[in-house]
Amino acid sequence: MGENSIHPLSSSQEMHLKFGTDGIRGRVGKVITADLLLQLGYWVGHALPNKGPVLIGKDSRSSGSMITAALTEGLTASGKEVWDLGLCPTPAVAGLVKKVGAAGGLMISASHNPPEDNGVKVFGEDGSKLNSKQQKLIEKNLREDSLNLNSMHSLNSVGKAYNRNELLKHYRDALIASVKHQRLDKVRIVLDLCWGSATAFGKEVFEALGADLTVLHGLPNGRQINVGCGSTNLEILRKEVLNQGAEMGFAFDGDADRMMGVDSLGRVLDGDHVLYLWGSVLKKKNALPKQRLVATIMSNLGFERAWEERGGLLDRTQVGDQHVHAAMLAKGAALGGEQSGHILSAANEFCGDGVLTALQIATLCNQNNLSLSEWLDQSFTAFPQKLTNVPIPSKAINRDWKNCNELKEAIHKAETSMGKEGRVLLRASGTEPIIRVMVEAIDPRIADNWSAHLAELVAHYLNSSD
Repeated sequence: MGENSIHPLSSSQEMHLKFGTDGIRGRVGKVITADLLLQLGYWVGHALPNKGPVLIGKDSRSSGSMITAALTEGLTASGKEVWDLGLCPTPAVAGLVKKVGAAGGLMISASHNPPEDNGVKVFGEDGSKLNSKQQKLIEKNLREDSLNLNSMHSLNSVGKAYNRNELLKHYRDALIASVKHQRLDKVRIVLDLCWGSATAFGKEVFEALGADLTVLHGLPNGRQINVGCGSTNLEILRKEVLNQGAEMGFAFDGDADRMMGVDSLGRVLDGDHVLYLWGSVLKKKNALPKQRLVATIMSNLGFERAWEERGGLLDRTQVGDQHVHAAMLAKGAALGGEQSGHILSAANEFCGDGVLTALQIATLCNQNNLSLSEWLDQSFTAFPQKLTNVPIPSKAINRDWKNCNELKEAIHKAETSMGKEGRVLLRASGTEPIIRVMVEAIDPRIADNWSAHLAELVAHYLNSSD
């Protein structure tokens, strides 16, 4: 191989080189390397339409600048013009793609993963995640085609790159406009900005609406992003809400497309609660077509039962916001999302946005003279849930583990035993050699017992040599 050739993919990269539920993601230096990113940028450039620029945004991770440079080199070598937005939430990239008529966009982030990881989310010209055909084409090219730096740079049409951070003003203004002139004057709120993308506008938009703010982890810090804070670590937020006597608190993940909340009593507001409460408001306004919500297989059974008792419909999809998005478009739904706090709404053209979701919840509380605690009291009672992760060999993941007859019989027995008062879900992790065993039941002891039993069977049958 010549000195100007791109190095071939390592076995670790080959194993991880697949668009998961949220793009390509992995450890920087091991999976996410400059060579891989240059190639990714080049092939993404060819997969996107031949019109307009390609936008790039990033969270605060220390590796973001290196990744931006490598992707930009690949994109411009493919002939694309690149507009660098800088630090911003993922929904800013998706929204601006549509607003400026871009060919597509890339967000550099590993979401809620630790600082050592990073990744790339890719959006098409409509602001949605790339379709499966485009993803497979990029994966195929990355695996099968080698690139030569000399040939790349001898192309006649090499694109240029520009800093376009000023475009983010449109995203900030859209956030404020989304609440339709509602105010938060003197409402005491705590924000956990997670040292990440939410530091770009989180504090600014809440203050613009008059909120009395306490801000945690409010500066961009790529070495601390998601470390003991944010939407997956709510304890610091919970303690601060209680200490401040605040009415509510909101935490975001690294790229700010998810939100989890805490009420004045320290209780958690997750994505299921958001769907139920916000959906109830839309239902009263006749703004929820067919009273339908779209959630994933992870959403709580208590939520589903309560929504159906109110005359609503709940459609479930596989895990991943792209599945929720596809189902919403197919069925004409106005609100959907994931238990993890990733909410898609017609309020912003179905782009998951944690800051927008927090603004909606806060202003709806204030508008109806309710505290978040009082509003949560009107919500559903969640079924106890037990989740067990069972490590298994990669070969057991790769084969069709769903056809293990012993597991199928055990799941059937558990579901028959619990009837309508429980459910079982087994699914493979998209990033690790793990089977996730989840059991929900009206009695926590039943959930614990069945979860332990099924996890033992998974470990026994899928770790056995055959």
